[in-house]
Amino acid sequence: MTNPEIQHAVGTFSVALQPTEVEGTGVGVMTLSKTWSGDIVGTGDGVFASGGDPSTGTAGYVALEHIEGRIGDREGGFALQQYGQMVGGEADLTYAVVPGSGSGQLTGIAGTMELTIEDGVHTYDLAFTLPG
Repeated sequence: MTNPEIQHAVGTFSVALQPTEVEGTGVGVMTLSKTWSGDIVGTGDGVFASGGDPSTGTAGYVALEHIEGRIGDREGGFALQQYGQMVGGEADLTYAVVPGSGSGQLTGIAGTMELTIEDGVHTYDLAFTLPG
């Protein structure tokens, strides 16, 4: 059995965050909505939780998002998980496809994503594999 070829989907997304009250926890929680364009065309919805103090350059966050749409000519859905930390003002971000989350023609998708933010523009590069 051969390994599927790694493909790349590149483009941009816009994001809107809506704060949610979680009193007394020291954790900020938000819902997120995204519009994906480029090689991924679709919408994403999810949750984002953060802690720490970004104003001092120390913080962390986690997020889960479900995307519904298409990659190239394949339609379906999949979830992304994010894990980020900021220490000493330096950010480290991990973005990955949630195993087993693919549906429709995206069933079996696996991969990781690189994110660049410049002048408020979110640019992604999803390195992924799909069976068959």
